[in-house]
Amino acid sequence: MTLRQLLNSVCVPLMCWLLLGCDMFEAHPYDALVRGETDINARSASRIALQTEDKDTIRFAFISDTQRWYDETKKAVADINQRQDIDFVIHGGDLSDFGATHEFVMQRDILLRLRQPWVALLGNHDCLGTGESVHQRIFGPLNFYFTAGQVLFVCLNTNCMEYDYSEPVPDFGFLDSVIANVPAGIRHTVVAMHVPPFDLEFNNNVARVFQAYLHQLPGLLCCIYGHGHRYAVDDLFGDGIQYLQTPCIEKRAYLLFTLTPDGYEHQLVSF
Repeated sequence: MTLRQLLNSVCVPLMCWLLLGCDMFEAHPYDALVRGETDINARSASRIALQTEDKDTIRFAFISDTQRWYDETKKAVADINQRQDIDFVIHGGDLSDFGATHEFVMQRDILLRLRQPWVALLGNHDCLGTGESVHQRIFGPLNFYFTAGQVLFVCLNTNCMEYDYSEPVPDFGFLDSVIANVPAGIRHTVVAMHVPPFDLEFNNNVARVFQAYLHQLPGLLCCIYGHGHRYAVDDLFGDGIQYLQTPCIEKRAYLLFTLTPDGYEHQLVSF
């Protein structure tokens, strides 16, 4: 046997074994290669609109900051699933801790167990590494809106510090477009974000301009956000509009909102 034949007899089977043993190769955490379900927000928005079209009372759960806490996220999903009164779920951002692709995928796969349609916003931790690209791939545009019954839900990227003022955050051009094109029949609005005004991560140079924009939306009910990892209710601008913060999922709690033609109420649900 020649040396070449000997090498071929050893190396070729070895290479085939290595290539077939995919588990031996670990992808780079920021490779941004996403397998499985994508464009979740758009599909969920369609389901929410269809399922709530003729409803006067809308009930939704608001969770946020599930980063690292996979077991607690599973328990939150189980708790929401056992209820019969929730129309949809909003995730307020920070699905990941380091913006790594596998973090988004793991959280996505847990949240896909929800029986209700759900959407997810971008959090400041989600901006790290290639996280923004992965988030957009899995969920869709960073600013978006959807309707539920007669309520408009406006979901915004407010993670200004992560963009170093290189992009408009909040995006007033997007808000201009929403205000100019409110769907027919809308009576109220809920605004969701990750970082609230007056937080270090928010562009507070335009905080009051931001609130002036929100007041142009029809029947602004409240603003909801995550980020701070604790439950809080504040009238940040002293204008009667409450900003409600849901705890991080490690606290094993989420907010449950009930919207009616006359307004809304909320409760902190522990699980």
